[in-house]
Amino acid sequence: MSNAAKAAGESRKGLLASYDYLDATVDTIKKLREQGFEEITAFAPFPEHHIEHALGYTSSPVRLFTLVGGLTGAATGFAFTVFTSMDWPIVTGGKPIVAIPAYVIPAFEMTILFGALATVIGVFWHMRVPSLKGDVVYDPEFSSGRFGVYVTAPPNQMDVVRGILEEAGPSRMEDDPQGRSHG
Repeated sequence: MSNAAKAAGESRKGLLASYDYLDATVDTIKKLREQGFEEITAFAPFPEHHIEHALGYTSSPVRLFTLVGGLTGAATGFAFTVFTSMDWPIVTGGKPIVAIPAYVIPAFEMTILFGALATVIGVFWHMRVPSLKGDVVYDPEFSSGRFGVYVTAPPNQMDVVRGILEEAGPSRMEDDPQGRSHG
């Protein structure tokens, strides 16, 4: 869905299908993506890389938060110790005021601290926490062995979505007239 359509408040509807088998779930997700549907949420009782691949997930973007946080922490650690040494110089035995080897330990500790904090922020950012929208439709059976696919689409495309979901023989289908979504 385009940003203009989202801004215009285009109405959305949702459809939840429950499957007994992983293959049916993966095939359904692939067919939905081939038809151009992007607002797909998958449910599984355990982490499954086949589903992630079908949804088009790549490597986690959180690692960039960690990298930027770590580099910022290292720069902050060195800058803080150099600034402190220059502001309150203590000359001892003719040693230089700015002695980089002594500043490696504070810089390392700041790298770890900032990297960890940035990782936590990145995780919350990509999880969209706090969620200001309603929860996605969910079936408790997804925690005990079933797989699920939830699709949000405009009302005029719901017949296409229903057809794709029914091809794989879902054990259960449920309409969501509000079209709650994860995004």
